[in-house]
Amino acid sequence: MTRSEACDVVVVGAGSAGCVLANRLTEDGRTRVLLIEAGPRDTNPWIHVPLGYGKLFARTDVNWAYESDPEPALNGRRVFTPRGKVLGGSSSINGLVYIRGQREDFDGWGVPGWSFDELLPYFIKSEDQSRGADAWHGTGGPLAVSDLPDKHELCDAFIASAAALGVARNDDFNGALQEGAGYYQATTRNGRRSSAATGYLRPAAGRANLRVEVNALATRVLFEGRRAVGVEYLRAGQKHTVRAAREVILAGGTFNSPQLLQLSGVGPRALLEGLGIASLVDSPGVGEALQDHFYVRSFWRCNRPITLNDDMASLWRQLGIGLRYLLWRRGPLTVSAGYAAAFVRTRPELARPDAQIYFINFSTAKRGGVLHPFSGFTVSVSQLQAESRGWVRIRSADPHAAPAIQYNYLATENDRRMMVEGLKFARRLASTPPLAGYVAGEFQPGERVQSDDEWLAYCREAGDTVFHPTSSCRMGTDAASVVDERLRVRGVGGLRVIDASVMPSVVSGNTNAAVIALAEKGADIVREDAEL
Repeated sequence: MTRSEACDVVVVGAGSAGCVLANRLTEDGRTRVLLIEAGPRDTNPWIHVPLGYGKLFARTDVNWAYESDPEPALNGRRVFTPRGKVLGGSSSINGLVYIRGQREDFDGWGVPGWSFDELLPYFIKSEDQSRGADAWHGTGGPLAVSDLPDKHELCDAFIASAAALGVARNDDFNGALQEGAGYYQATTRNGRRSSAATGYLRPAAGRANLRVEVNALATRVLFEGRRAVGVEYLRAGQKHTVRAAREVILAGGTFNSPQLLQLSGVGPRALLEGLGIASLVDSPGVGEALQDHFYVRSFWRCNRPITLNDDMASLWRQLGIGLRYLLWRRGPLTVSAGYAAAFVRTRPELARPDAQIYFINFSTAKRGGVLHPFSGFTVSVSQLQAESRGWVRIRSADPHAAPAIQYNYLATENDRRMMVEGLKFARRLASTPPLAGYVAGEFQPGERVQSDDEWLAYCREAGDTVFHPTSSCRMGTDAASVVDERLRVRGVGGLRVIDASVMPSVVSGNTNAAVIALAEKGADIVREDAEL
C-alpha cells in the first residue's frame, strides 16, 4: 500500500544541514516542510554526554557504520566509517570539536558567493559563543560553542612544549588566525552536547508547518520529466510518496546524498545502467571527488597516574567522575574528541598550517574501545589540505544497500610527505619539555620507526579516517560540477543538495561548523529563489 501526501519543500536527512534547513525554512510560518530522517529520535542518553561519543561508534541504531572498500595505500585495509543515523545526524555522534577552517579554504573554492568573508556572517549567525560576541563570533544563535570547563596539566604541558618549538599560544582557533596551540572549544552548553537537533530542530518542532518523519528511508527522488516533484520513502514497511510543490533538498551528507541521486537516475550513466537503473541525467561527477582528512595516532606512556586511563581503571574514580558530572557538569565526561590542539606548518616555507595535531589525555588501541591498561595519552596528526580524491558509488539498486566508498588516501606525494613530517613533529613535541617530563616511553609506533619510509609504512598500517568526508557532489561554476553556486543540481529542476558533499574541497579542520554555516547560507538562497 502506498500513502501520498504533499508539502512545499521536502528535506531528506535530519543531520547538521537538514536541521538547519528545517528550522530556517519554517520560520515564516507558511512554508510547509517535511523533514525525512532514516534514523530514530535522539533519545539515546549517550548522545547528550560529550564524552559519550565513544559509546556510539558502532551503535547501528544511531550510526550507519559504513566500511570503505579496501584502501590501496593502506595495505588493503577497510576503513570503518561511522556516520550519524539519528536526528542531528553526525552532529549527534561526533567528537564535538568546533573548528571553522581557514580563510584560504573558502576563498580557494572559487565559487561566487562562497568566499570566507561571505560565509563569516553565517558562522556568526549560527553561534552562541560562551565568550561573548565580537568581530569573529556571535551570541544568541542556535549552536552553543563553549570552552571546555576544565583544564588539564597534560594539556598545559602540550601547549607549552609546542611554544618551545616555536608554535605560539592561540586561545581562539576560529578568530583572526588558526595557527598556534591551545585548548579546543566544543559544541556544548553546560556540559551537554549542542547538536543540530537540540540547537535547530527542537526549537522548531512545535511549528505547525514542520513535520518530521523518523525511521523513514528515502528510496528515490520522484521526477516529472526532468523536474523533481517529490520523494518516495519507506516507513514501518510501508511505502510513502510526498509531493513537493516547490522543491526537494537532499541533505543526507557526503555518502547518502550521492547515493540517493544515483538511485534516482542522476549520476554516471554506465554505473546506473549497469545496475538496471534508468539514467535520467548522465552526471559523471555524482559521487566522485570524495575528500577526507587522513589521521594517524601515536601513543605515549605517562609516568604519572593522571590520565583518563587511570581514572577508568579505578571504580572509585569512575564513581567520582559520574558524580562530578551529575552534580556540576564538570570532569572528564565533558571532554570532546580533542582536548588541546596545535595547527602547524610541517615545513617552514608553507604559507599556512597544513597539519592539525590532536592531544587527548587517554589512549586506546581502538577508537571507541577499551582504554589501554597503563597511564597513557595520545598525540594524533591529521592533514588539513588533502589532495587525494576518492568516490562514492551505489552497489545495487537496493536503497538499503550501503554504498561503496573509496577514500584513496595518500594518493599524492604531498599527502604522503605531509603525514610523515607531521608525525615527526608530533614526536618532537612529545619529546620536548615540559611534556617530555610526563613521558615514560613511546608506546606506538615506538623506536622501531625512524626513517621517512618507516613513518610512511606506519601511516599505511595504522592510519584511519578522522570523519570529515566532503565533496562527493561538488559545487562549482563549471559544467562538470554536480551543483551550481545556488546549490541546484545540474540537469534537473526543483532539486538541490545542501550538505558537506557540495564543498569543492575539504576545509582545514573539523567540518561540522562549516556544514552548519553552509546550510545557513543555503536556507537564505532557497528563500531568495522562492521570492523571485
